[in-house]
Amino acid sequence: MRSTLWAFVVTLCCLGSPAQAAGIQLLETDPALSGAIWYPCAAEPTHVALGRLSVPTVDWLEGAKDCPVTGTKLPLVIVSHGNSGYFALHLDIIEALANAGFVVAAINHPGNNTNDMSERGMSVWASRPAHMVRLLDFMLHEWKDRAAIDPVKVGLFGFSLGGFTGLVLVGGQPDFRRFTPNCKQENKSTVCEQLRAGEIPPDPPHDARIKAAVIVDPAVSFSFTPENLAGIGIPLQVWRSELGGGGVNATGVAYVTRSLPGKPDIHVAGAGHYAFLPPCTTELAALRPQVCSDPEGLIGRPFTASSTRL
Repeated sequence: MRSTLWAFVVTLCCLGSPAQAAGIQLLETDPALSGAIWYPCAAEPTHVALGRLSVPTVDWLEGAKDCPVTGTKLPLVIVSHGNSGYFALHLDIIEALANAGFVVAAINHPGNNTNDMSERGMSVWASRPAHMVRLLDFMLHEWKDRAAIDPVKVGLFGFSLGGFTGLVLVGGQPDFRRFTPNCKQENKSTVCEQLRAGEIPPDPPHDARIKAAVIVDPAVSFSFTPENLAGIGIPLQVWRSELGGGGVNATGVAYVTRSLPGKPDIHVAGAGHYAFLPPCTTELAALRPQVCSDPEGLIGRPFTASSTRL
């Protein structure tokens, strides 16, 4: 993971000053902004109870709750989790960035997170970029410590469906109709029923305030083409898995990766989709074993979490 984090820091081109611990402020009063903000802080960390933000196996995080922000003109990174994930899913990366001088903000995507999977159909895909625009608006214009942020140094980290979200935000234009050939008559999924009824969501928003992004194994069921990726004009680093899994098609991700404009920094991990998550705790391995090891046999050779975890 160290090499991943260092490359991430280099990609965002704005390493901050070191701090002793990550400060943390919880966001829990607005369903559209449910998550946390991490930042450099000189106070000693303690256990921070998550309360209503708790998920199975995680009810506290380590940090210095509501301590003063250390530093000025700090770079900001917003984080978009994958399908059914939650705001602290990438805690290892988040804490490393905060300790390196970044402000990091992450939310639960409404209707598509560990505690709430009520969103259905194409709205899951179409609404996510708007969630992140709202988060960025809050961080730059409403957060009580917004004066500590340098607004011209904004980056994004997105994993899986969060990777799709990131590609849209930085200029990709998804064509939801491209999924139609997959909708055989017997396919009664919400997406296919919406397509048959002509219920195509409006184009999701882009956000020019994002100046660099790390996209990790993006879920691209609504495939992008070179033409509708041509609007991306910022530095990108892309990580993709060789094996895929978890609803992510490795062949599709490879095609999208090759189709990106410019010269993105591309890395291929000889692993499955979930290798980009932090190592599983014993409790999580028992609850969701499918995310705690790489799939075997997809390309004729076995992989294990211990040998491929980044």
